[in-house]
Amino acid sequence: MKLLPVLEPVTDESCCVPAGAPVLGADEARQQAVVFKALADPNRLRLLSILKAASPGATCVCDLTEPLDLSQPTVSHHLKILLEAGLLHREKRGTWAYFSLIPGALDNVAGVLADL
Repeated sequence: MKLLPVLEPVTDESCCVPAGAPVLGADEARQQAVVFKALADPNRLRLLSILKAASPGATCVCDLTEPLDLSQPTVSHHLKILLEAGLLHREKRGTWAYFSLIPGALDNVAGVLADL
């Protein structure tokens, strides 16, 4: 049986120098995690690309089902998650909902990543 050497405690103070202050506070990190979770779905990314291409006007939810080959309730679910993440604006017109990107929302997401 081979014995392993006993490690001596490290006394060099440089190993325990605290890292710099975090760029994100705990609350902001939780808020941004909601956004990144919303973006972590291929259908939601496709929805954002469709809505961005349709700018500057709003797009009816009825026009988003065919390009994604998804049912209207599924598209509505994905839109709700993007809306709650603060990426979309919703406008009700009669029985239909129209969605558009919030100006600067995607730039803010990119900025958070760039600041890390």
